[in-house]
Amino acid sequence: MATTPGLLTDWPWKPLGSFKYIILGPWAMQSMYAFATKGKNERDYTNLLIIPFLLWRALHNQIWISISRHRTAKGNNRIVDRSIEFDQVDRESNWDDQILLTGILIYFFNSILESAKFLPTWRTDGVIFTILLHIGPVEYLYYWLHRALHHHYLYSRYHSHHHSSIVTQPITSVIHPFAEHISYFMLFAIPILGTILAGTASLASLFGYITYIDLMNNMGHCNFELVPSWVFTIFPPLKYLMYTPTFHSLHHTRFRTNYSLFMPFYDYIHGTMDKTTDALYETSLKRIEDSPDVVYLTHLTTLESIFHLQVGFASFASRPYSSELWYMWPITFWSMVLNFVHGRTFIVERNFFDKLKLQSWAIPRYSIQYSLKWQKQVINGLIEEAILEAEARGAKVLSLGLLNQGEGLNKNGERYIEKHQKLNIKVVDGSSLAVAIVLNSIPKGTTEILFRGSLSKISYAIVSSLCQKGIKIATFYEHERLRLSAVAQSNAVLSKSYAEKVWIVGDGVTEEEQLKAPKGTLFIPFAQFPPKRVRVNDALYCHTPSMIAPDSLHNLNSCENWLPRRVMSAWRVAGIVHALEGWNVHECGDTMFDVNKVWEAALKHGFRPSTISK
Repeated sequence: MATTPGLLTDWPWKPLGSFKYIILGPWAMQSMYAFATKGKNERDYTNLLIIPFLLWRALHNQIWISISRHRTAKGNNRIVDRSIEFDQVDRESNWDDQILLTGILIYFFNSILESAKFLPTWRTDGVIFTILLHIGPVEYLYYWLHRALHHHYLYSRYHSHHHSSIVTQPITSVIHPFAEHISYFMLFAIPILGTILAGTASLASLFGYITYIDLMNNMGHCNFELVPSWVFTIFPPLKYLMYTPTFHSLHHTRFRTNYSLFMPFYDYIHGTMDKTTDALYETSLKRIEDSPDVVYLTHLTTLESIFHLQVGFASFASRPYSSELWYMWPITFWSMVLNFVHGRTFIVERNFFDKLKLQSWAIPRYSIQYSLKWQKQVINGLIEEAILEAEARGAKVLSLGLLNQGEGLNKNGERYIEKHQKLNIKVVDGSSLAVAIVLNSIPKGTTEILFRGSLSKISYAIVSSLCQKGIKIATFYEHERLRLSAVAQSNAVLSKSYAEKVWIVGDGVTEEEQLKAPKGTLFIPFAQFPPKRVRVNDALYCHTPSMIAPDSLHNLNSCENWLPRRVMSAWRVAGIVHALEGWNVHECGDTMFDVNKVWEAALKHGFRPSTISK
């Protein structure tokens, strides 16, 4: 919100929440009805194309969002080296409101102006007229409107909302109060209504002009410089006719310079051009990719998880993962098919903590692909390539935050160490910290627990540690009891009464098994996937092994799988702690660290235990 919100700050349909799109329903139905009932020569294609055009605008913006976040995570040509936090993501989550407003206004004028109907596809005079009206009235009036919005009265009530985002991203361009958007639409309507009233409008001039505004807005707020210098060398006057991301970024960091819309010409005339614009432009173009200190290697989980990446839908990525995007399965299915054919690891997020530069990389494979035997060699190859690339970039630690990385896949990462014995980068599987988190989640005074889940390096270490503390271990099945007793050196017994009120659970625990637990049972998961919660009213569930990140860990504006904001998985935290402590050893294969030492190191660096899941 603005510092002191003024009149018409909120959008009229804000109370509708996610149902706001229904306001276009009557217009869309009327359009389809008219198209279906009228003859071929009576159909208004201008009206019919409004909804497809609005969908194109949304897709256009999303493409810019994904590209911008990926590029700023890589670091090359980045302009402002600061972080985006959850409050900015929340503030910018209504970026599609202005698309709805555009649709309503186009429908409205299409219905009341005869000259706005039955537009031809192209008219050269109308396109030229649109360009001239934009260069003249629109750019000039916007410059002075923008300067007025920086007057303390209007700035505090309206424009400060936009400037709350110091580090810009494409959708920052349209984050304004409703009243401010009305003033912008009045300006941008000059070329549109001018050509309509003059009888020179066309589909190209109408939809093309709005697309041009979207393109320039997105480009100017993307926080990486993408306009090559040779463009201005070939045509020097372009410097005054087209701004760059650097130009507008300075407006967000300096506030009192670079007021122009898309053409810096008026800033040069009125002396408001920032003197550092050219220098920052050159510096940004020369900036190379970041060299991370710690790489967290993960992968996609369910088919909807691709939309929850930071480079996907920003507002979804800022919330704990859920499956509300099930209707997008056709897109995700084809993305999985393409990954079978071709796919390479990509950067999804960058963070910084203390003096460390952190990056998260994603293997382009879904969890279901990890269960396919014929995919194991491909997946191992992708992981190996990622380790070697991280090594080449100078990373100190690579954390294997990957599911199912046990004996059947790569021996908990040991395969890569055996193959590349001269690696300088340290490979960490995070098992020790995961065990430490589980052990410290057990209430003091507990004398017996029930274990249920897949047997792995982590589960054996947990059971072994509990037995050393004298805690009685019970299981559901004889084969689990026998394996735990043999490997973990425990005296596990079969549970007959299911009276244990602390359950350590992993992959494989079923709903029926959870229903056998007594009221008030505490379920503590040790796997990266949480169990399906069926006892939400009379039992408690911990988060999967994780810790709350300290406030000094920056640019953490997305949630990791099912974890709340600023809660990081043990496998991710382990790599950071490993680098901070300077431990010059691998943690993979059967190797386990002293869990108490790892736990104390994590606490020392500001990480805190996460709370009970709600």
